[in-house]
Amino acid sequence: MATVKAVMGNLTVAERQVLTAVNSGASSLSFVGSGFIVLCYLLFKELRKFSFKLVFYLALSDMCCSFFSIIGDPSKGFFCYAQGYTTHFFCLASFLWTTTIAFTLHRTVVRHKTDVEDLEPMFHLYVWGTSGVMTVIRSIANNHEHLSRLGTWCWAQTGHTGKVVHFITFYAPLWGAILFNGVTYFQVIRMLNNATRMAVGMSERSYQPDPRSDMKALNRWGYYPLILIGSWFFGTINRIHDVIEPGHKIFWLSVLDVGMAQLMGLFNSIAYGLNSSVRRAIYERLDLLPEWSQRWLPKSSKSRGQQQDSELVSLKIQDQQ
Repeated sequence: MATVKAVMGNLTVAERQVLTAVNSGASSLSFVGSGFIVLCYLLFKELRKFSFKLVFYLALSDMCCSFFSIIGDPSKGFFCYAQGYTTHFFCLASFLWTTTIAFTLHRTVVRHKTDVEDLEPMFHLYVWGTSGVMTVIRSIANNHEHLSRLGTWCWAQTGHTGKVVHFITFYAPLWGAILFNGVTYFQVIRMLNNATRMAVGMSERSYQPDPRSDMKALNRWGYYPLILIGSWFFGTINRIHDVIEPGHKIFWLSVLDVGMAQLMGLFNSIAYGLNSSVRRAIYERLDLLPEWSQRWLPKSSKSRGQQQDSELVSLKIQDQQ
């Protein structure tokens, strides 16, 4: 991944091998998880709704980023640069797609707008355009005399200017996306909590809902910004440390940097992709299997398949009730 190219530094050969193994293993898990969501979208027609289409684009970006991270440094100049460009581009696109999901949820639930599908062309222009511009800026600003190929990664910028450009073209959009998602989901959760309290207060019944189940359903959205924070917190600390002490690498921090960053695709596929709609589509297909094979399936699969859809836009219905 383009943002973890500079973690090798002066590490020993054995430590570099460990980082290479962590990179390959974590990237493989993300590739499988993201590929599973992409496959579900392509196979199950009932999932091809606008809200899940955004998740599909997110998973596709994660899958491409993981794939190019796995292939490593082909030790050829052109292919090395190509790997650096693609990983940087698709990783940027990944967390930019999370902002479109947060924006869609906010526009649907808080602002009560129904025109989110009309904004899809703008979403594509925003995500792919921003990713392309940031990648081009970094490639132009790179001092190719300071480029190095470390282990399985390309495009490691060892010069001071390159490190500054790296922060501007990657970590600035990253933490901007984290801030935007955090504020957006906070407003959505607050809106739904207020609507729930008003509905209970206006009800003539004395029924009191279980606050734990309500908070579990609502606060699930609040966990989404934590994915980006958890995936890139150690990478951010490692980049700052590299600027302060460029000649000294902390091995355990580099391991956490590489491992958590490469697992972002897996985290996204679980949090965004494995919702009740996907599970229900899978369980419906499993019901078509012969009876003898269904004995090996969990008994709760059928009941889980009947759970209510948790599409992003379904929250609007929940808010209006």
